[in-house]
Amino acid sequence: MQRLMVRHGVRSVRTSSSLVRGYASEGAPSRTALYEFHQKHGGKLVDFAGYWLPVQYGDQSIIKSHLYTREYGSIFDVSHMLQTYVRGKDVISCIESICTADLKGLPNGTGTLTVFTNSAGGILDDLIVTRVADDLLYIVSNASRKPVDMANISEAVASFKANGKDVSVEFLSLDDQSLMAVQGPSAVAVLQKLCTTDLSRLYFMNSTTDTVAGVADCRITRCGYTGEDGVEISVPSAKAAELASALLDPAVGQLKLAGLGARDSLRLEAGLCLYGNDIDETTSPVEANLLWLVAKKRRAENNFPGSDRINAQIKNGVTRRRVGFRMEPGAAPARQHVEICNNEQQKLGEITSGCPSPCLQQNVAMGYIPEEYKKPGTEITLKVRDKHYHGTVEKMPFVGTHYYQRPK
Repeated sequence: MQRLMVRHGVRSVRTSSSLVRGYASEGAPSRTALYEFHQKHGGKLVDFAGYWLPVQYGDQSIIKSHLYTREYGSIFDVSHMLQTYVRGKDVISCIESICTADLKGLPNGTGTLTVFTNSAGGILDDLIVTRVADDLLYIVSNASRKPVDMANISEAVASFKANGKDVSVEFLSLDDQSLMAVQGPSAVAVLQKLCTTDLSRLYFMNSTTDTVAGVADCRITRCGYTGEDGVEISVPSAKAAELASALLDPAVGQLKLAGLGARDSLRLEAGLCLYGNDIDETTSPVEANLLWLVAKKRRAENNFPGSDRINAQIKNGVTRRRVGFRMEPGAAPARQHVEICNNEQQKLGEITSGCPSPCLQQNVAMGYIPEEYKKPGTEITLKVRDKHYHGTVEKMPFVGTHYYQRPK
């Protein structure tokens, strides 16, 4: 799916409702298999992580697209993400050596969100690993971290093979495989009309393969990046436009296309991190309030990169923590790098992501502040263009999530 690329410089694309953080490529951006499909449907394309992707579509604003996703459902092109298969009887131990998940404890057909960490306990990337079988893993990771992830996985595989272990890796090419996210309350009902899998039995983070709208060899994973119920569908690139058209067909439902603008505000309302904004190589899972990504079994084993530092932080605490903020009515939006201050206007930290919330009709944000200020309800001020606005620390998600969980 993806080609190895040089590290990208950062560029921001400002929209009417949010700040979509892009990565301007040094060369010409790559086209996903849906490039012409986006053009045909009025997509406004921007360079994001070295790919031409729609920030929005001409038939609706970003705010309307956001609300439509929450109320009904939308289709997102996420083909820029890195899709990887790792195979072999030693594959579980190999990937566990570079991430924080308990893959040995995962049932086949289920996945988990996890992180790659470095020797200092910093986050190299956040990703989803699906245990397809005892000897097969499917990994989806961030486009902006593609060179880092490919090198990290390749080095782990090479190390295991050098020790006589059975493991191999396949990075899917953009020409061969695409990825679409179908998100919203009606998303799965629409998809059900196009496939044979009983989706009522496909729970959050479960994965299966099926023929969808006549397109064979599609992988359906119940997950997403919006806080809503939905799926991600890995589809052969030659059939991506055909599948997208089938999902848009009014005869099966009323799904619409959505772009990066709505994707960004949706994930922020859901309290989800964007790599490069809210987490990076200098941030540990404990500081990022993502300790749940470090499986208790793995903490006890203490054998993943940076485990000593992370376990020390669990025991002794940290000096800063990622939290959410809600601003007073009428306040200006607090974007990335806006200063977070106490009531005496002394700087405490910086905003990492922020935008107006279409659902709450109020500005929300997240960022890092000292531990003593992390309690929800704590009053702070945010310095936007030399003016201080009042706000409070808020528990995330800002808007309730609707993941389709297995009954207890």
